[in-house]
Amino acid sequence: MHVNGVNLNVKVTGSGPPIVALHGFAGSMASWSDFVHDASKRYKIITIDLLGHGGSDFPKDSARYSAEHTGADIIAVMTKLGIGSACWLGYSMGGRIALLTAVSNPEKFTGLILEGASPGLSSAKERRERARRDDALAQRILEKGIETFADYWEKQGLFASQKRLPKEIRDWLREQRLANNPIGLSNTLRAVGLGVQPHVEKSLPSLTIPALCVTGSLDRKFTSISKEMCKNLPNGKLAVIRGVGHAPHLEKPEQFNKVVLRFLDQLKLRSA
Repeated sequence: MHVNGVNLNVKVTGSGPPIVALHGFAGSMASWSDFVHDASKRYKIITIDLLGHGGSDFPKDSARYSAEHTGADIIAVMTKLGIGSACWLGYSMGGRIALLTAVSNPEKFTGLILEGASPGLSSAKERRERARRDDALAQRILEKGIETFADYWEKQGLFASQKRLPKEIRDWLREQRLANNPIGLSNTLRAVGLGVQPHVEKSLPSLTIPALCVTGSLDRKFTSISKEMCKNLPNGKLAVIRGVGHAPHLEKPEQFNKVVLRFLDQLKLRSA
């Protein structure tokens, strides 16, 4: 789908009230396959390869990847599909993009589901340090290539619990990472990483749309962040899935789907 001068890989599955699902860094729309299988029986699921990922374009201008541009692209996709508002579901980076877009365009949201997401870093010093690290990783991706990056990324402590996944699932996740473009990933890090993300915690009390924060019990850092976000979101709910880490939708998809679908059903959303 051509929007705002770029081509995005978009897939629509099922019918009913619309749900927009956004993947994490170095992933793709394929990471939502289990959720799409279950949720599309009564909802219209719109999955998108974010700019620089999967089958979408990878512009050379890093500024084009900003959260502001990305949010505008997703809204443009919705408009082309005849969707005025939807419930947005985002994992990690996708969750941060969804949250930032909700703060600036709440009218485009019927609900918000944040999995392993963050309102940003509160300290300017932390943001500078994170931006420095992300810039170094971005340069490493360009110089060393995607395979070297995938080796490094899979060893991050954030994903330690994923080592217990069946080999075929781990191989499938690696395939998604390897299918990405180095320019796309490096520019994404530089434009939409935590180091450059605006800190929006003070805006959360004014965000009155129904929200669900999902986290894994083994992911202590993001469980703490999610608890704090839920305190500040007027209609926020917290769901902690036991025995999993940063990516419950991949590690325990049946439990994740059950929690999310229960939340969606309670919203009693209408079809677009």
